[in-house]
Amino acid sequence: MSAQRFSVRGIDLEVLRHGHGAPMLLLHGLHTVDPEAPFLRSLGQHAEIIAPSHPGFGHSPRPADFDTVYDLVHLYLDLLETQPHDKVTLIGFSFGGWLAAEIAAVCCHRLERLILVDPLGIKLGDRESRDILDLFNTAPAEVERRTWHDPAKWALDFNAMSDDAIVVHARNRDALCLYGWQPFMYNPKLPRWLRRIAVPTLVLWGASDGVVTPDYGRAYSSLIPGAKFELIERAGHHPEIEQPAGFVECVQRFIATEG
Repeated sequence: MSAQRFSVRGIDLEVLRHGHGAPMLLLHGLHTVDPEAPFLRSLGQHAEIIAPSHPGFGHSPRPADFDTVYDLVHLYLDLLETQPHDKVTLIGFSFGGWLAAEIAAVCCHRLERLILVDPLGIKLGDRESRDILDLFNTAPAEVERRTWHDPAKWALDFNAMSDDAIVVHARNRDALCLYGWQPFMYNPKLPRWLRRIAVPTLVLWGASDGVVTPDYGRAYSSLIPGAKFELIERAGHHPEIEQPAGFVECVQRFIATEG
């Protein structure tokens, strides 16, 4: 596993690179990718993993005028154009799944396949409906309960974290709030444009996700032509963390199928 710096049209990014094989671009969700995550090491046995930290997250600086999802989407469109590969498999987790869906709706010609893992980004109900858990105005214990299938095992323990890890966690939370606060974690126009996605798509969902429920996931999947929807049991909003072997198995099976 190697952490590198990468510049995209003058925007500096922290990037994890790992493995060999077909290129796979990972867009992280609420938190940056842990370099020691078992799912990352397993995927790297079959693919070249490129996992940037979004500007403002992790150790990636954020330009002063960089403050919308639109900025992030266009940054990654630029990144795709700078890659030596004709096409990549794009995987987006949670907030990064929203970014991946926006990218795929605009730019399918640089994508081999699309994998969305418990993505945010759309609103299904009316103004009074809460489709997405309010991560900032819900009691922390309730957020943890609804995030994980087994919160006793996976909830953050700040006493066990290094100073750097705590700083990164604070930066991630601050950046997430900046990019996704208004409207809260969705683009009202995205449901209309998901029909433009024209690459094989897999939508994976943790069966115990209480941040965005499996019903939200099924509705999301139904808006993407030909998308396949799969549940991962005994997992919440982060199935790649709670069930890494099952997650990697789903990804590898999907990649092995003909488009």
